[in-house]
Amino acid sequence: MVATVDAERDRTVSLLERWVDQNSGTMNRAGVSAVRDMVEPEFRQLGFKTEWIDMSGADRAGHLVARHTGSRRGKRLLLIAHLDTVFEADSPFQRWTRDGDRAHGPGAGDDKGGIVVIVAALRAMQAAGTLKQANVTVFMTGDEEDAGSPLAVSRRDLIAEGRKADAAIDFEDLTVLDGGDMGSIARRSAGSWTVTVSGHSAHSAGWGGAGVGYGANYELARILDEFRRKLPEDKLTYNVGLMGGGQTAALNAEKIRIEATGKTNIVATTAIARGDLRAISQEQIDRVRAKMRAIVAQSLPGTKAEISFDEDSYPPMPPTDANRALLAALNGVNRDMGLAEMGELDASKRGAGDISFVAADVPGLVGLGPASWGSHTASETVDVPSIAKQAKRAAILMSRLASQRR
Repeated sequence: MVATVDAERDRTVSLLERWVDQNSGTMNRAGVSAVRDMVEPEFRQLGFKTEWIDMSGADRAGHLVARHTGSRRGKRLLLIAHLDTVFEADSPFQRWTRDGDRAHGPGAGDDKGGIVVIVAALRAMQAAGTLKQANVTVFMTGDEEDAGSPLAVSRRDLIAEGRKADAAIDFEDLTVLDGGDMGSIARRSAGSWTVTVSGHSAHSAGWGGAGVGYGANYELARILDEFRRKLPEDKLTYNVGLMGGGQTAALNAEKIRIEATGKTNIVATTAIARGDLRAISQEQIDRVRAKMRAIVAQSLPGTKAEISFDEDSYPPMPPTDANRALLAALNGVNRDMGLAEMGELDASKRGAGDISFVAADVPGLVGLGPASWGSHTASETVDVPSIAKQAKRAAILMSRLASQRR
């Protein structure tokens, strides 16, 4: 397997270059489909049966699924990656460029780089004869960077595959800290909240007095400051990303802009803030939400506040013993390859991802894609040699897992 990956380095990098040069921003549905057309033949050549799951009902392109059936007794592996990038068709960042061992381009690491690692690893398994009996499903979403709504539709099929699998491996980018490759067995959730405050409209001369109160802006400031002081705990963040208030204030339909009006001599009538909440477990989410509701309920005189939580959110992937067992298996591969063992990455060092949707049903391991940095920016860079290293790790790990009895 190692020899095959090394012999096909140029082929692998050429594939990635071609895929990166095809724009596939999440909302560029035609572009996502075009990348599907480039990727799909690679799996068919390896004996996989492919399926395109249309997601036009969720205003997204769709998901590509490739399935390989082997021994009935072997463990079933679910490999997770995504076809889309954050760079839409009008982005100035569109093309692959290479400078020695570094290459730049939209999706070079996140996550076309992850898909090319999968292909290289599976080709190595085929050459070694370990793919023949392996049960492998590769699920490539077309909207990881901006999931379609509702999630009950856009992640329905991924969740179903997770319930059939014995191990899930996420092929987003490898995290490297202080020069060392890290193993990742947990990801935090990602969800949004909205605080809406109403107050009495009055002349500012009456501010703070009976019948007027302190106004919506002061109440919003109180709430956000109490969040800052009273909510902190390990692995939790609750950023405020958008806020506004005045005599009028309203969110747009996409909830990414606030239009507000007001004057300095009018007590603010309405104030709005939106933020996200990231946690390591559902228990933490539930506990922190209860604290937030209690803080919001303690309104200043003359004001009333409400908090709501968006129904569509990414669930957490908490660290588990089963996840650690997968990392231990990967470290067995590292030892046999003469590589350093990988420590356990702090979950706060990664964002949310698709593997979280299957975390409740199957053990998982994150970060088998190539090492990269600058994701979601025009400086996105992939470490080219890491593509081969990750493909070798993945091929050996998957061969070993697939040969184990269910």
